[in-house]
This record gives sequence, structure tokens and C-alpha cells, in this order.
Amino acid sequence: MSSRAVTAALSPEPVRIPDGLAALRSAAQAADLGPLPEWDLSDLYSGIDAPAFRDDLERAETEARAFTERYAGRVAEIAAGPDASVELGRAVAAFEAIEDLMGRLMSFAGLVYSGDTTDETRAKFYGDTRERLTAASGDLLFFGLELNRVEDSVMDRAMAAGPLAQYRPWIEDLRAEKPYQLDDRTEKLFLEKSVTSNAAWDRLFNETIASLRFSVQGEQLTLEPTLNKLQDRDGAVRQEAALALGDTLRANLRVFALITNTLAKDKEISDRWRGFKDVADARHLSNRVEPEVVAAMVEAVRAAYPRLSHRYYRLKAKWFGVEALPYWDRNAPLPKVEQRTIPWAEARDTVLDAYNAFSPDMAGIARRFFDGGWIDAPTRPGKAPGAFAHPTVPSAHPYVLVNYQGKPRDVMTLAHELGHGVHQVLAAPNGALMAPTPLTLAETASVFGEMLTFRKLLAETTDPTQRRAMLAAKVEDMINTVVRQIAFYSFERKVHLARAKGELTVDEINALWMSVQAESLGPAITLDKGYEPFWAYIPHFIHSPFYVYAYAFGDCLVNSLYGVYARAEPGFVERYFALLSAGGSKPYGELLKPFGLDASDPGFWQIGLGMIEGMIAELEAMEG
Repeated sequence: MSSRAVTAALSPEPVRIPDGLAALRSAAQAADLGPLPEWDLSDLYSGIDAPAFRDDLERAETEARAFTERYAGRVAEIAAGPDASVELGRAVAAFEAIEDLMGRLMSFAGLVYSGDTTDETRAKFYGDTRERLTAASGDLLFFGLELNRVEDSVMDRAMAAGPLAQYRPWIEDLRAEKPYQLDDRTEKLFLEKSVTSNAAWDRLFNETIASLRFSVQGEQLTLEPTLNKLQDRDGAVRQEAALALGDTLRANLRVFALITNTLAKDKEISDRWRGFKDVADARHLSNRVEPEVVAAMVEAVRAAYPRLSHRYYRLKAKWFGVEALPYWDRNAPLPKVEQRTIPWAEARDTVLDAYNAFSPDMAGIARRFFDGGWIDAPTRPGKAPGAFAHPTVPSAHPYVLVNYQGKPRDVMTLAHELGHGVHQVLAAPNGALMAPTPLTLAETASVFGEMLTFRKLLAETTDPTQRRAMLAAKVEDMINTVVRQIAFYSFERKVHLARAKGELTVDEINALWMSVQAESLGPAITLDKGYEPFWAYIPHFIHSPFYVYAYAFGDCLVNSLYGVYARAEPGFVERYFALLSAGGSKPYGELLKPFGLDASDPGFWQIGLGMIEGMIAELEAMEG
């Protein structure tokens, strides 16, 4: 089984798409937004034809082969030798350096590709780079496998002191995968075949989504501006956009169903060979989280559906003067509330001011993203949808992609992704092997950044109508982050469990989708056949199976963390920075202890859910 660092470098960055928060800008919108930054990737490489990229790719391949020649078949012997800590420490350091180099190459190729997934030159560059780095990763694969074959007592002795001791967290994480690893030839086959199996289907999904066009108001729009129409002030426009989404997705469902069926079967084969018992066990292992903790969170959220989403949408339907909202009005702006376009410069200052009020150091890190050309903000045809923060590698720096068009929620998205970016910068000193953060904590800084920004804006708002609109928007974001993502997780489980019994038809997948949506959204949202195909555009189902529960985990965790912060406990900022700076070097349970939090406690999840419930109660009280 390849290391987490290699796997991360060769996998697409999960994309955050919170219900259509980006749009293709018209000329008028562009003028309102002001100049939007595009990222400068030259800190990685100057271009796809750069000699430095070609040379580094060849160097990565050469160093991977040399590493194999030097260490393959010798790890157990070195571990048992008198200088085990020194020699193995030197080997791990060399392995880490190659991983950093490979990660730099793959990150650049992925970022270039995300700029326009419909461009054949970029797609070929991305595909060719991935193929060559996958082959190089195959040369390195033996190292983790041989480390895991060393007896525990021997490895513990080698890690006790000396140079190898600093890598103990990475080695212990690696050894957690030991029960599921296969023989060397099978592992190499799995890795090499990934290029023509799951990676190929990922790419087909990306390029299919990017090529779709939706007919709205006489225009042929891409996915992003169509999703954005669901937030239009005109209900007729929202309806037209929703129906266009349904029509175009429905016309392509055979392709999306084939992708879904194939990837679910591919995962089932891998899980079966490795010995995973549950469809989500591999994800839980990679997240370093106990399955029972995830199960407790899922059950707590599902039990709270009536108190959260059902209750809120009933209130929102009342604001709209109806018994139930059509599904295209679920995220509609509130009636009789003025909306304005927020220029990019104002969004930047809003987030930086909120971060600065918490910690000037945090704001300083975030400001580097604006000053250094680390953000790509405009929406372009073919550009990856949604938003993400890509960590790249510790020897470089992260990059942020957003599709900014001046909505209040876009400001929150910017705050979210910059939170990821700050986290990635702070974790980078841990090195390529231990900087990556498990998903249990990966959404902590992002959601915390959103909360800081929201609380600052709310505190500055005195107009009752605007305050209600802000609270409602935050509740909707939290419902989308907690309730909706757990519904997504439930949908994925149903799909993967059903696929194990045979291929699923379009109608069967649609039915599974509608069942979880009806349960989670409640009777105040009307779902009809137009909504059936909406599962097809969610990228997490394709790129990162079962990733979605991390959003709910992060939101509930941050609600609890923010409660500690709000009590003005001394030393909170320092403890928070220590949590982020740990990266993947410590388990999440250990990192939460200084805050008095324990995710294994069944009552833990009620703290976060209670904050959402309290906001809904505040909205209800505003009704008099």
C-alpha cells in the first residue's frame, strides 16, 4: 500500500461545492467585483514546457530507481542492525525528499489542469505526468511494505531514539495499514492499474461535467453559473435553472451511472482483496478515526434532522408564504432583503480583519495568499468548479482556487479556503510525510475561519432585517455542511452496498438519492422528478468516496472549539496554533485534549448540533 503522501500527490484535490456558489461573470459583474487575482504558479514551475519541470521529472524517476537499488530487500536487515536508527532515518529522509519532489510535479500538473479541464493540451500534460509519476511511485512502493514486515519489537527499538525517532508518527500510521497490505507484486499492479481504472474514470467525470451546457434565459451556461441561478432573486429564474440542471443531467445519466457503477465496483474489489469489512472502513483508516466515532456522529445528526433542517425549512417556507418550498428555493435569498455585490477587495479585507481580530499571526499568513499570487478567483469556462485549497508540498506553498462572483456566501467560501491554506502553511514544517492532515481535522481551520468571519460580520450588523438574513444564511450553510453532507454519506453507503449485489440502473440510483434527500430535508421541501438526477454533479462521490462526513465532523468540532474560544479561556490561540501546526504528526484525540474535548463521548456531537439549533431558535424568536 502506497504511503499517504504518494497517494495524496497522485489524487485530485477534493473540491468544495456548497450548492452553487460560483458563476460566470458578466461584464457588469466584473466591473462590480473589481480586479480578480489569478494565481502565479511560477513558484512551482514557469510553465508546462519549462526545462526545470522536465529535468525534475527525470530526476524524480532516476532517484526513485536509485532508491530502489539501494534499499529494496534490505529494510529488515538494516532495522535489525546496530545503527538501525541512523541508517533507517537516512533512508526515510531520502524517501521523503523524493516524495516532496514528486508532489511538487504532480501538484503543478493538477493545478494547471484545474485551470481548464476542457483544454486538450492541459489534459494531456496532466495525464502524462500522472502516468510517469505513478510508475515512479511503483519503484518506491517496496519501502512501506518492507517497513511493515519488520517485527514490532525490532521497529520499536529502532524508533526509540536517534534520527528515526522523528518519523515515529508516520511509521505508526503506516503500520496501521499493515493488516490490509498485499504482496509486493499485487500492490504494484494495483498502483499501476490505477491510471487506467479509478484515475481514468475520475478524469472522465471531470471532463464530462466541464463540457455540459444548461439552457437558462436563452443562454447556454456551464455548471457553475447555472448553480448560481438557484440563488437569483427571481423565483422564475431559480425554477428555470433547476429544471435546466435536471434536464441536462438526466440526458447524461447513463454516463454518470456507468462512472458510479464502475468506481463502486473498483472499490469493492480493492476492499475485498485487502480485507476491509465495511464499505467505508478504508476511509476511516486513512482518516485515523474509529468507525464507531463516525457512526455515533452520523446517528446524532440523523436524529437531529427534525430539530435542524426540518424545523428551519418549515420556518423558511413561512417567510415565503407557502406550506412547502420547491427544491429550487431551498437556498433562495430571503424575500424583501436587499442584496448587493461585494467587491473582491472588500471580501479580502473582511476575511483578513476577522482573522486579525483572532490572531495577527493568522492574518499575516492569510495575507501572503493575496500578496504572493496564491489565489485564482475568476470563473472561466472549463475551470474546476467550486473551491479548494491545494497544499502542494512543504518545500513550496499552498494555492487556493475559488470562483468568486460577489455573493455573501462567496466571502464565507474565501474565509473557508484561506483557513485550509493557513492550516497547510502551519503544518508544512512537519515535512512531506507528516504534514498531510487526516480528514478528521482537515476541515477544522476552514470552518473555524468561516465562523470567525461570520461572527465579526454579525457583531457589526444592527439592522434587524439584515441580521435575520445573515443568521439564516449561516444556518443554511451549517445545514449544508452537517445535515446535507451526512445525507450524502448515507447515499454513498446505500450505493456501495447495493452495488455489491449487482450493477445499479439509473432509476435505482435516483431512488436511493431521493430517499436520503426526503429524510434529511423534511416535508417543508417539495422534491419531484426534476431533482432526481442532482446526485450526478457531486464530485466527492467520484474523487473521494466517503470524504463528505469530514465536513460534518469539522463543523461540529469547530462549534465545540468556538464555544471554548468564546469563554475567553487563556491560551486558546496558542493551543489552536499547536493543533494546526501538528499536521498529521499526532492523532486527533490527542490534539483535542488540551481543549477538554473528546469526540468519543456521545455527548460531544450534541454540542455542535446544539449551536445550530440555538441559531434556529433565535430566528424563530425574531418572528415575534
